[in-house]
Amino acid sequence: MDENIWKDAEVIAAYTREQALEDGNLVDLSDLAREAGFKFPVAVTPGVWAVLDPTEELKTAGQDFVGRAWDMLTILRLAIRSASTTDEVRFAPLFLRNAGRKAEAVKMWAKCGPGDDSEPVITVMLHGED
Repeated sequence: MDENIWKDAEVIAAYTREQALEDGNLVDLSDLAREAGFKFPVAVTPGVWAVLDPTEELKTAGQDFVGRAWDMLTILRLAIRSASTTDEVRFAPLFLRNAGRKAEAVKMWAKCGPGDDSEPVITVMLHGED
């Protein structure tokens, strides 16, 4: 079984990270992530985006997208630093979900894998998304 069974296989379809970003199935946060100290591109799923994008009620309570994204990226960096050698980390940043209530932990996970050109990229997802 030393042979690669996929060696001559025909690729029927492929969905690239670039296509996922163009389609809105991933949202690029790489510029903000670089400011937060990340060396690799970072994208989030629409589910994570929905958590980061505050409602009008939360905006009146002082919440904004950049602050919430920065908080998520900071907790992600801490999770990566404390992880053993792995390509996945689980973390749960705290977010206000309703104005006037206590912050809630939102379970997320991040995967570092190869991008379209085999470069390392990070994708952040909600618990249960893959």
